[in-house]
Amino acid sequence: MQTSFQKSCYHAAVSSLIGLIVLGVAWELWLAPLRPGGSWMVLKVIPLLLPLRGVIKRDIYTLQWSSMLILIYFTEGIVRATSDRVPLSATLGWIEVALVCTYFFSVIYYLKPYKKAAKKITREVIAKATEKAAK
Repeated sequence: MQTSFQKSCYHAAVSSLIGLIVLGVAWELWLAPLRPGGSWMVLKVIPLLLPLRGVIKRDIYTLQWSSMLILIYFTEGIVRATSDRVPLSATLGWIEVALVCTYFFSVIYYLKPYKKAAKKITREVIAKATEKAAK
């Protein structure tokens, strides 16, 4: 059974992932594209679409690997927030960083009880195997 904190973390993760997808599309097509009229940079959201289904279904494995994938967008957000000369683009970079951090930490805290349980099971299996080997 999930705690209310875990449920909140899950909802924050899903919301921030969807927010990143929407931000990426809006940023590169309408808000502050690299070229007037839109940019091929909008394709950067495609990798974010890959884990979306698994994240919505609460798939633990997908949540784990997507928390590593998301760090690419953290890097992009920092670079664009600190180097873009257009104020709107720099602001969007900081928004991207905030969404990435929200996703990353929400996933980490959502998965924490599952990781604890997995470690406990592993310790028990090792203890049983050691006990059998000693006999």
